[in-house]
Amino acid sequence: GGLALGRTANVVGDKSTAKTGTATEVMINFTQQYQDGDVAYRESEGAWDDAYAEAMGLPVARIDFGDPDNPIQTIEDFVRDFTAFVEKQLKSKRPGLYILDSLDALSDEDEMEQDIGKGTYGMNKAKKLSILFRTITKKQEKANVLLLIVSQVRENINAGLFGEKYKRSGGKALDFYASQVFWLANMGMLKRSVNKVERAYGIKLKAVVKKNK
Repeated sequence: GGLALGRTANVVGDKSTAKTGTATEVMINFTQQYQDGDVAYRESEGAWDDAYAEAMGLPVARIDFGDPDNPIQTIEDFVRDFTAFVEKQLKSKRPGLYILDSLDALSDEDEMEQDIGKGTYGMNKAKKLSILFRTITKKQEKANVLLLIVSQVRENINAGLFGEKYKRSGGKALDFYASQVFWLANMGMLKRSVNKVERAYGIKLKAVVKKNK
């Protein structure tokens, strides 16, 4: 059980499905299990909350959040940053965890240099991810680095009658290289009565874990 070092995993869900919460739980477990391990968390949505993470039990001081003056904005930024992290872990011989939250929030350099609507962003993202995985997978495995990518679910308009109703970003590259995929779905609000007024206090989630390899 659990997530294997040296592999890639993917957390997928719609909005408000605890994707970041799941990633935080992975960081908590990693820091408890590997006292000498290094954790890099790259957040590209501007929604991270230190206080909430600490309340969950995350030792925030141990987490590398990157350079706040040069945040990861493009898929190329991610590729360069993750490659540098793997190289660093190879030299240090310490286990590593790298989390990208989220893939969908990243642009790419081609898109940023041209007019809106003229790009082939999805195709570029999948192609660049494919190149990254082909060139880094062996090093990632040797360095004992777990890569966790958070991404959004979206409707598959080409599903047909028997096809998959939903798909995730990242193209065939993420489909092929992700050892495990966590599909999260919001099943509704959890409510309780406070002074005769119903108040929401949480959400009910459905989680499906698919093992690719």
